[in-house]
Amino acid sequence: MTVSARGVTGLGLLASLALILYVLESVAPRPLPWMKLGLGNVAVLMALLVFGAASAAAVFLVKLGIGGLVSGGFASPAFAIGAGAGMGSLAAMAIAHRLTPGLFSPVGLSILGAVVHQLCQLSLAFFYVRHAGLFSLLPIFLVTGLLSGTLTGMLAYWALEKLRALGWHELGAGDDNGGRR
Repeated sequence: MTVSARGVTGLGLLASLALILYVLESVAPRPLPWMKLGLGNVAVLMALLVFGAASAAAVFLVKLGIGGLVSGGFASPAFAIGAGAGMGSLAAMAIAHRLTPGLFSPVGLSILGAVVHQLCQLSLAFFYVRHAGLFSLLPIFLVTGLLSGTLTGMLAYWALEKLRALGWHELGAGDDNGGRR
C-alpha cells in the first residue's frame, strides 16, 4: 500500500474525525442502552471508499483504541462486544466493496455494515450472558441497524461529494483497493 503525504494527512484527518465523533457519541444520551448511531463510522466508511480496506482498518483501530481509553470503556465487556462487532462490520463492508465494486453505494455499504454490526453484537453478547432470550431483540437490532446505517451512509456520501468537489478524490491514488472507489 502506497499513500502520498497528502493521503496520510487525509487519513489523519479521518482518524481524528472518527475519534471525535466516537467520544462525543459516548457521552450523548441514548434512546436504548446499547444503541449508538455510530457516527464515528462515517469516517471509517469514507476511508474505505477513498483509501481502501487497510487504511479504513487503521482509522477504525485509532477510533477504537484511543476512543476506548478516552471514554473510559476500554476493556469492558461492552467495549469488547462493540470492538468485535465493529471488526465484523468493517470486514463485511471491505469484502463487499472489494468483490462487488460499484454494486453498493456508500449508503448500501453502511447499511450492510450496521446490520452486520448489530448481528455480531447480539451474538457476542450471547457468549457473555448465555441467555437465548437475547435473540428476541433481533427485530429491534435489525431496525436500528437499518436506520443508523442509512444515516451514517448518507452523511458519508454527502461528505465525500463535498470533498470530491474540492479535489479530495486525488488523495486515494495508489491506495490498497486498486484505485476503486
